[in-house]
Amino acid sequence: MTPDIEVRNLHLRYRDSVAIHDLTFTLDGGKIYGLLGRNGAGKTSLLSVLAGFRLASGGAVRVGGEDPFDNPRVAPQTCFVRETLDFVESVRVRDTLAFARRFRPYWDAGYAAKLVERFELPVGRRVTALSRGMRSALGVTLGLASRAPLTIFDEAYLGMDAPSRYAFYEELLADYLAYPRTVILSTHLIEEVAALFEEVVIIDRGRLVVHAEADDLRSRGAAVTGPAEAVDRFTAGLTVLGEQWLGTTKSATVTGPLDEPWRREARAAGLELGPVALQDLFVHLTKDREGPR
Repeated sequence: MTPDIEVRNLHLRYRDSVAIHDLTFTLDGGKIYGLLGRNGAGKTSLLSVLAGFRLASGGAVRVGGEDPFDNPRVAPQTCFVRETLDFVESVRVRDTLAFARRFRPYWDAGYAAKLVERFELPVGRRVTALSRGMRSALGVTLGLASRAPLTIFDEAYLGMDAPSRYAFYEELLADYLAYPRTVILSTHLIEEVAALFEEVVIIDRGRLVVHAEADDLRSRGAAVTGPAEAVDRFTAGLTVLGEQWLGTTKSATVTGPLDEPWRREARAAGLELGPVALQDLFVHLTKDREGPR
């Protein structure tokens, strides 16, 4: 089972504040999705509704065709790993893993043991005594080994050092290919994990900014490099995200209607066209909403 997710006119309010406003999109099952947004964008609020942790104030959410809130059929299919980890602090790591084995119907104990070894988790130590990095490693171990049809990581790996994060990315991709499911990654470390995304959802202040295939989103921009005069000519009328010079050579990162005829003409003029970083596009797409967050 790789559940589809349908969100229709979703609203979520906290007393006098609105966290999610009229959000609508559909995620097909069996893909890795990137959920991006600035601080306060509503990412965790949205994921809490998808995971059945919160009741929507309005609109509808369906996971595998069912409302996830307080639903005993959907809950076992979902694993939601948050940065603020939901552990019983007083128990030992081995007991936390044993609890997951009892209540996660798709749990793979052998894979969990492999992850414990790879992340060097101290199974005899109490959760409260773990460093931030070890707590994050325990969280991603629970998420990966759960093999839940819907697995959500909400900044759960931020506490890990760079080598451990890259080990997590490797494990996630390899296990996803072996055991397909729907995975949602919410992250601020966009460029580190961008290669994993099949589709990207960007929200800001509770509203949808864009939902697109990752490759399609990247194709909206380009790094144009060549003689400065030619670069200026071919980027006129486009939105310039950044510029660099080396002597008479210029490189401009742009976004706009970069259709195939434009690309062919630019290459014919001797310009090099390179990919644009997903993070640069993200900053551009949310820059008009700058302000306190």
